[in-house]
Amino acid sequence: MTVYTHGYHESVLRSHRSRTAENSAAYLLPLLRPTDRLLDVGAGPGTITADLSGLVAEVTATEIGSDELQLTRATAADRGTSNIDFRVADIHALEFEDASFDVTHAHQVLQHVADPVLALREMARVTRPGGIVAVRDSDYSGFCWWPRLPELDTWLDLYRSAARANGGEPDAGRQLLSWAHAAGLTDVTATSSTWCYATPAERAWWGGMWADRIVNSAIARQITDSGLATQIELQEISKAWTKWATDDDGWFSILHGEIICRVK
Repeated sequence: MTVYTHGYHESVLRSHRSRTAENSAAYLLPLLRPTDRLLDVGAGPGTITADLSGLVAEVTATEIGSDELQLTRATAADRGTSNIDFRVADIHALEFEDASFDVTHAHQVLQHVADPVLALREMARVTRPGGIVAVRDSDYSGFCWWPRLPELDTWLDLYRSAARANGGEPDAGRQLLSWAHAAGLTDVTATSSTWCYATPAERAWWGGMWADRIVNSAIARQITDSGLATQIELQEISKAWTKWATDDDGWFSILHGEIICRVK
């Protein structure tokens, strides 16, 4: 496994808990059936997982460790959700029988794993013939924003360098189709979608979250420990996020790649 670039600081979880099935899995929702058994790989804080559990018969949620899985459990408990099974599992070697699920889903996972092609093979193996493997990942080189503050250009360069140093691929979104083909999946539909932050409330949330995250989360330690930037330079990036958030012209768009794979 790679090192997880983001870590689990409150600023990271603040971002991840904003994710819903509607804003993060819209490409998959029309294909779900009430009788489906769904595997959610890398469930994180479980907000998408809990939403999906209301649309299918049963969900199995996995995380790489028990501490990480506890975040998913807590959300399910808060929601009163009872049809989720929780498992610690490695996406490269899923401990499930072949054809165990109707749908296998991963959101923002393949960009962080050591071997995304192997991960997709495993996801397909545990999915029944005719079932669906659904994956969505962001593509950092496809991010764009205005105003074009130089500190935010530095932020993006630092993030991509740190993610690659950890063994991940920050530009995963554009590669999902090729990874699926390399995994032997031939019936693949590839799409893209975006998140956009442009209202005052959206800018305050997104910019405030990153102003905090770039100096306090795991990525800050990784960047400074590796010598990519100093704490003072990260503070300047944090200030730039605050400046961007308060600009009436501020706009930020996040590109995602998506694939729906029918297993044969």
